[in-house]
Amino acid sequence: MQQSIVPDPCTVRPVFRTAGVGKTYGSGPTAVRALDGVDLELPEGEFVVLLGPSGSGKSTLLNILGGLDRASAGRAWFRDAELTAMSERQLTRYRRNHVGFVFQFYNLVPSLTARENVDLVTDVAPDPMTAEEALTLVGLEKRLDHFPSQMSGGEQQRVAIARAIAKRPGVLLCDEPTGALDSRTGTAVLAALQDVNARFGTTTLVITHNAGIRRMAHRIVRFHDGRVAETEVSAERVRAEEITW
Repeated sequence: MQQSIVPDPCTVRPVFRTAGVGKTYGSGPTAVRALDGVDLELPEGEFVVLLGPSGSGKSTLLNILGGLDRASAGRAWFRDAELTAMSERQLTRYRRNHVGFVFQFYNLVPSLTARENVDLVTDVAPDPMTAEEALTLVGLEKRLDHFPSQMSGGEQQRVAIARAIAKRPGVLLCDEPTGALDSRTGTAVLAALQDVNARFGTTTLVITHNAGIRRMAHRIVRFHDGRVAETEVSAERVRAEEITW
């Protein structure tokens, strides 16, 4: 067990802020309100776990913070830049320069090696790591020239993490990164995410249905019916290897 090292919110600027953020899909009687007035502030450098049932708004908020979707109402900021006021070109630049994404399914190019999959990102980032450095950080230095079909699910997900962190993003947004993995391989993936957060101070947001993962977090945000139901700051945290599934 380790003590929480949450930065003092009075001295650390927020990396994300939202004010009354709403998102509605469709219109009329079939409209679906995915987010309903979300107010949230997340300090820089934290490992944040987002919990809640399916349809509670977690992924929708993550997509808005990551510049993949637009809010229907309210405002959202990344540091001092207002995401909700950005043009499509500005959002593309924001995603490229500041955000790493990790999803449940790895989205690797099957005809490319691990090294080449990571190089897809380093070729367009302004100040990237090398693919070799990024893959070494997630424990895959001996798998550089293996294809996805030659790797386990956990290894493929770690390639996806290496691809996300290779451009040195300020934030890492992870939507169910262990959802398709068993406990052993899922633990290796979580350990890689935790190490990146600790080593580089990369603000990391993780959506999960596994409530046990909350024990890793600096902060837990619980969603219900498109709203933030509760925010909790952890007094103590554990390593990924200490979590039981």
